[in-house]
Amino acid sequence: MLNIDNLGVVFDADAGLVRAIDALSLAIERGETFALVGESGCGKSLTALALMRLLPDAGHISDGRIGIDGLDTLALPEAAMRRLRGGRIGMIFQEPATSLNPIMRIGAQIVEAIEAHTALRGAAARAKAIEWLGRVGIPEPARRIDDYPFRLSGGQKQRVMIAIALAAEPDFLVADEPTTALDVSVQAQVISLLKRLCRQRSLAVLLVTHDMGVIADACDRVAVMYAGRIVEMGAVREVIHAPTHPYTAGLMGSIPPMTGEHERLLQIDGVMPRLGATPGGCAFHPRCPRVMARCRSERPELLPAGASRAACWLHDGEAF
Repeated sequence: MLNIDNLGVVFDADAGLVRAIDALSLAIERGETFALVGESGCGKSLTALALMRLLPDAGHISDGRIGIDGLDTLALPEAAMRRLRGGRIGMIFQEPATSLNPIMRIGAQIVEAIEAHTALRGAAARAKAIEWLGRVGIPEPARRIDDYPFRLSGGQKQRVMIAIALAAEPDFLVADEPTTALDVSVQAQVISLLKRLCRQRSLAVLLVTHDMGVIADACDRVAVMYAGRIVEMGAVREVIHAPTHPYTAGLMGSIPPMTGEHERLLQIDGVMPRLGATPGGCAFHPRCPRVMARCRSERPELLPAGASRAACWLHDGEAF
């Protein structure tokens, strides 16, 4: 359904072009939920925005190809991309409190998406909006459709965002931090809702998150990002329980265990490099506990690493 090949994203800065996404490649099948995970600033949300061609003015795609069901989206004129965006591709944006228009009733916002991308109009579009509010779990949807966003809880706003993203019945869904700022019980409800809707419609889903619990519960495969590049990719169970890149191992080690007594959590020393200040070789080498001389000068590509693939020289004929 989705094929990204060697994607590059750069930003105009005072010192020149700054590379934010570098040679990113991944593919997602229809019906698959694929997670993109990493620290804040690693490029997860930028990847989602590049996919939708919604980058900030200073940023632009410099390299690569983005294919949706065989269609090269980077070659489309803007009018065609607008039809695709919201039609065949839905997106749940971060922070529903700021993504929803505060002076429009929620029903009008769903109807707007329906009328923009389907043949339904007027009463038929409103009926479809009520149907979607019910499907995403909003109680009494025929009454709540005329509410303004301020009358909804955080979880209800997120459900409205999901309804807007899915109202035109897209084939592919991009969910950018869909559980951010929600309490644990509401997170579970939102993830359960997404899983159910994906099963019903065989959606392909790109889930952008930093929450490993959400990934373990909702996703089939995961790619771990660091400094604009993918450093590990594989099945969720393999990556979580048997990480093969030192950065992924650090992420897993920082999660509090549910059993046993542990005096101290693992931590990754240092911070992610700033844009424009990415070190040569492997970008993670200044923080890596297993750094070798080769890591400082040569950048590894994704290499076979057990059941996963990792961009780490430890897997170039050596055991992890």
